[in-house]
Amino acid sequence: MQEFKPVKEGKVREIYDIGDALVMFATDRISAFDVILKNKVQDKGRVLTQMSRFWFDYTKDIIPNHMISVDTRDMPEFFRTPEFEGHVMLCRKLSMIPIECIVRGYITGSGWKSYQENGTVCGIRLPEGLKECDKLPEPIYTPSTKAEIGDHDENISYERSIDVLEKKFPGHGEEYASRIKEATIALYTKCADYARTRGIIIADTKFEFGLNDNGEIVLGDEMLTPDSSRFWPVEGYEPGHGQPSFDKQYVRDWLRANPDSDYNLPQDVIDRTIAKYREAYRLLTGSEL
Repeated sequence: MQEFKPVKEGKVREIYDIGDALVMFATDRISAFDVILKNKVQDKGRVLTQMSRFWFDYTKDIIPNHMISVDTRDMPEFFRTPEFEGHVMLCRKLSMIPIECIVRGYITGSGWKSYQENGTVCGIRLPEGLKECDKLPEPIYTPSTKAEIGDHDENISYERSIDVLEKKFPGHGEEYASRIKEATIALYTKCADYARTRGIIIADTKFEFGLNDNGEIVLGDEMLTPDSSRFWPVEGYEPGHGQPSFDKQYVRDWLRANPDSDYNLPQDVIDRTIAKYREAYRLLTGSEL
């Protein structure tokens, strides 16, 4: 049996090159504040992979994506083990666009902090009088540059995203910047509208895109998972303060409250985190993991 080694390791994912395609492995690692925590959260990788699969299927009418299969029978034998089962996705190879495409439908987190200071989020002027977690009049696009592991991503203006892309793809900067912005808003709008009918508010999320061999823009990476998005319950939603969530926010809040934890989570925090991830999966897809 042919052995494979990851060609790239992120905070949570490992990527294997199998020649004409990639296998993306979502581990059970969890990161917060750009640090990989000492604990694993069992089944978290399965939730990320299966939720991305659900959304890729749901949005293929808007833009093509890189998913080929989540069935290990479509992958080399090396991946047909309990460790990989349910955690891996076979994907088309793309030349990735070096921008994180962040879209915010509600004002929270760093956006809320910035708005309190000067009435803007990432340089975009917003209406006066917004409360924390208010729904924005329309979703806003706030791109950032992709940082190396250990560094923080940097929020940039749309104009600056054109410059970044022009440098990487001469002659295409403006075209690619406008197309990924358009796709980001369209994807968010369709999925947020759907999620709301299932009892979940998608407050914000991020997408990543790449180019295929024909130069077409394709959606890559993960999609609308609790790792890349803020999910809130519709029930009990009330602007004016932070919302309970179905994502990593619970872990972030615990770490903030326990600064001496050395990024080591107690078991009950791990259990509550995976329960939140599983519940989000069930609500959104209508099936158990």
